[in-house]
Parts: sequence; structure tokens; C-alpha cells
Amino acid sequence: MENLVIDKPTTPLQSKAAPKQPRRILVTGGDGYIGNVMVPRLLAEGYDVTVMDAGFFRAAWLFQDGLDRAPVLTRDTRSLTADELQGFDAVIHLAELSNDPLCEHDESLTMNINHHGSVALARAAKEAGVPRFLYASSCSVYGAAGDEAVSETSPQRPQTAYARCKGLVERDVGAMADDHFTPTFLRLATAFGASPRMRFDIVINNLAGLAWTTNKLSLSSDGTPWRPLVHVRDITEAFVQVLKAPRERVHNQAFNVGADEQNYRISELAETAAKVFPGCAVELGGKSDDGRSYRVSFEKIRRHLPDFECQWTAERGFRQLRSLFEHIDLTAAMFNAPPYTRMRQLGVLLHTKQVDPQLRWRTHAIL
Repeated sequence: MENLVIDKPTTPLQSKAAPKQPRRILVTGGDGYIGNVMVPRLLAEGYDVTVMDAGFFRAAWLFQDGLDRAPVLTRDTRSLTADELQGFDAVIHLAELSNDPLCEHDESLTMNINHHGSVALARAAKEAGVPRFLYASSCSVYGAAGDEAVSETSPQRPQTAYARCKGLVERDVGAMADDHFTPTFLRLATAFGASPRMRFDIVINNLAGLAWTTNKLSLSSDGTPWRPLVHVRDITEAFVQVLKAPRERVHNQAFNVGADEQNYRISELAETAAKVFPGCAVELGGKSDDGRSYRVSFEKIRRHLPDFECQWTAERGFRQLRSLFEHIDLTAAMFNAPPYTRMRQLGVLLHTKQVDPQLRWRTHAIL
């Protein structure tokens, strides 16, 4: 089988050589989709990593990769205090409600977790003396941007609660920056690619799963909207490069994370899926009410972090996913199982009363 299922990153994951200045890193949400690719890489770089994660999606473990992982503490980041953050040299904050349909379902809850919760975490980190705060923001802040490529200085036109919260966190945490506290905002393009803690509710992963299980792709739109894409391993590389960068290069900066050539129309992605999954039929829909469409410039991250370069194209990502599906014999039942789709899984936890309406665990109801 082609080595595309796990596809080891450039830095050997078995290496234990420490960086010149070892750091203690806290990764919130580090047991999720991005975190289960990022944390092994950080360990390979020699960082001392601790993961804090609510654990809502632990059932979404799709395959084993045989890599080391850091200790995971089950925590709600909304309740973390400065005392708990003492001694860390950087916080990587991934833990928020993710994706637009989920966040639109309850906008006030989204605001509580994604905006107020993230700002409170940054405030606690600053109080604890943590010098670096890396925030996983999103290119979705650009919203309805049309065909012109937008940069970090372009107007933000968020179309969803998820995107609005990202912009608000950048504004409020950026205001905390000083000589002792350096926030950096990584505006991620739409993620894709294989992770042991898998997601099937993001565009390439979803298209690949549909192509494999149904041999048919029926788009809900005419396919014309633009989306920038970035592989989960390239996301990891961007965070590693920010950690390694001199403070002055990343202090209170926002960076679009991706590559100029990885801006695609949705119809292009469907056609690429059909190429990788032969015999898959593609049906375009009509004009959608969804106004999100944005092409993004990634010139700034290349200039500030010259060692960062995306290694993955959409086609390579589709081929990685097909190889994975063949390897694990992915079935339609697996693909459609609630854990792999954020909104379905939280719906299960709410229906079974394992979490309360504010998405806090009800341990007393179980024990």
C-alpha cells in the first residue's frame, strides 16, 4: 500500500532531539482532529507537551498511527485559571466549537465558548506569565469576499457566528499584547486530510467519504464559491514555525495559513474527487443562499516565516484519504457515524444527557 495513510512528516517523528530552547507547551483541544496530528510533531521536536481537551469527540478515533502522544487532561477551557497555566512557555489554543452549522445552531453558546471563553483563557495565560499565545483563527473571517484575493489587512466580512467570534477574539486578545505577552493569530484555510481523530464534516474529507461510500457527489450549490484549503499537516507546520520564530517576527500578528495555489472553487474539488475515485458522478446544484466565497493571499506568512511551505495539494489529500479508506475498509456506517460529524456527536451527548445545554459534562448524572 502506498505510504499515504499516515504519511510521516518531514521531521522524523521518532526523533527526540530537543530544540535549542525547550519549551513547555499547552495545547487546548489537542485531542481533536488537528491536535492528534500536531501533538506528535511537537513531541518529535522535543517540546514538553500537555493537552487539555473536553473530550467530546474521543469516539472519533478512525485508525491507529503508532505515534507517541502527550498526557491528556479532561478540562473545559472556560474554567481554566492562571494557577493551572503556571510554568507554560506557550499556549496553542485549538479548543472551540468548530464549523459553521454547529455554531449557527446556538449563537449565544458559540459566543460564550468561542469568544468569551477564548478571551478569558488568553487573559489567564497572560496573568500566569505565559509569554506566547497561538490562536487558531480562520480565513472564514473574510466571509463574502468575491474573486479578489484578500490579505490580512482586507476588511473582514464574517457571514456566520463562528467567523464573527474569530474576529472578536483577534481584536480582544490583540489588545492584551505587550512586552511580556505575544499573541499570534493563525487564520487557517479550510482544513483537510487524514487524522486518527477524524472529521467528515469538512469539505474535502466529506467529498472523499461520499465518493467512496456512494460513488456520487451531489453539490448543494452551483460550485462557484471559492475556498482556500490547507492540509492538517501543513497547519501543524505553521504552528511549529511560529513557535520557533523570533518574538518580533510574530508579535501580535495575524497570518493566513495556506498557499496561493490552494484556492479552489467547490466544483474543482468535486471534479478532483471524481478523478481520484473513478466512476464517481458529480451533480451541481443551483445558486445557493450561502454567501461565503473567498480567495486568500498567503504572501505574508511566506515573508515572515520563510521556512513554512505547504506540501499538500487537494489532489494529494484526496489520494491520501482514498488510501486510508482502502486500508481500513471504510463503510457507509462508519462514515455516517455521529462521532465524525461535530453537530451529530454533540446532539448525541445532549440527547443522552451526558452534557448540559451549556456543553458541560454531567458526571453526577452518570455516576
